Amino acid sequence: MFRSLRALSEVPRLRSLLSLSLLARIHMSALPVAVSFLIADWTGSYASVGLLSGAMAVGQAVAGPVRGRIADRDSATAVLFKTGVGYAVGLALLILLAALAPSGLWPVAVVVTFLTGLMLPPVSQLSRSVWPRLVKDEQRQALYTLDSTGYEVIAMIGPLLATAVVTLSSGAAAVVMCAVLAAGGAMAFGIALRAAGFDRAEQTASAASDKSADRRSLLRDSVFLRASLVPFFLMAALFSVNLSLVAWGRSQDEPKTAGVLIALFSMGAAIGGLVAVSRGGKQSGGWATSGLLVAGLMALALLLPPVSDHTPVWGLAVVTVLTGTAVAPSLGASQSRIGALAPPERRAEAFGWLATSTTSGAALMLPLTGWLLDLRGPAASIGSGAVAALISAALVFSLPSRAEERDERPDGSDDSDSEPTAEVN
Repeated sequence: MFRSLRALSEVPRLRSLLSLSLLARIHMSALPVAVSFLIADWTGSYASVGLLSGAMAVGQAVAGPVRGRIADRDSATAVLFKTGVGYAVGLALLILLAALAPSGLWPVAVVVTFLTGLMLPPVSQLSRSVWPRLVKDEQRQALYTLDSTGYEVIAMIGPLLATAVVTLSSGAAAVVMCAVLAAGGAMAFGIALRAAGFDRAEQTASAASDKSADRRSLLRDSVFLRASLVPFFLMAALFSVNLSLVAWGRSQDEPKTAGVLIALFSMGAAIGGLVAVSRGGKQSGGWATSGLLVAGLMALALLLPPVSDHTPVWGLAVVTVLTGTAVAPSLGASQSRIGALAPPERRAEAFGWLATSTTSGAALMLPLTGWLLDLRGPAASIGSGAVAALISAALVFSLPSRAEERDERPDGSDDSDSEPTAEVN
């Protein structure tokens, strides 16, 4: 493990860029908790929480590829600056609505959250589009897994930070904190990208000579399409967890405990990610990992109401940690596939499609989770996540075991009749 981490730490500029990109994403793990408390206190309904959060996720999904294409063709720093400010303004408007408008007017906030989602700073997709420019091919999946692991580490901090602010002040204060972290983090990462010389997308000779290829949708490639659907269902499964645990915590009058369980889920992901990095990123994200995620979510569903009303907290904690160990390896493998399948000059766009896939998965799951929570309770909502994880595992099985990257073909061609393959374990 330490050899792999040391090798990556010696890559020039990687430590600073990775650290800043992770800090710029900490708001993403804090915001679901903050918004859940803000909206639930305003409307008294988890269905409204799910719909508003889902509208924000839809906005993120719609804008992902567009932001990527703009960053590929223009300045990534400018995109980060503009979206950071717009995102903070959108969250401020949501807080004002919750504070001043009657609860019956909460559907108006759907428009606000959708527009806010459009402005999410694309830190994740821009950072992931840069990683192949920093490391050799054999280190790629290890770096993507490290990226996912690092995010899971900060994801342990985000929910705890949000619940602490909620406990000490209110849900509105927690959302304000998220707005400040999002805008400030995006600007800092944008400055770092410019200083490192990565403000513009990587260009290749084939890209300059083949303009028609640039106009084709990446989704026309059947392997890329299937690979992008894997994180759709994976993220749907993961997003069934947070809101369900928040609902369990509120029903037990233990919001702090809910934050701790969410953090433990992220801690398990960090542990699983470090184990995967120690293997150089290899042999992760396959059937064993996918099966663990499915089994863990099914077990968690059986431990929550209404299936079980008296599960000790330590039992929930153990299952949550074990289930989380499958997260970072699965996400790292998904990101590595996308990075391998995308042409270098279109990687920001490709990771925009990845962002669309993941946020669409969240948009699908959040309203469903809210509805199931109101109708049946946490066990049903987590159970729906287990079904989504099972579909994701089936898609992984459908992908070719190895793939040849387009940009490494001897003739530099992009043969749409052949199926490019990315390493899928």
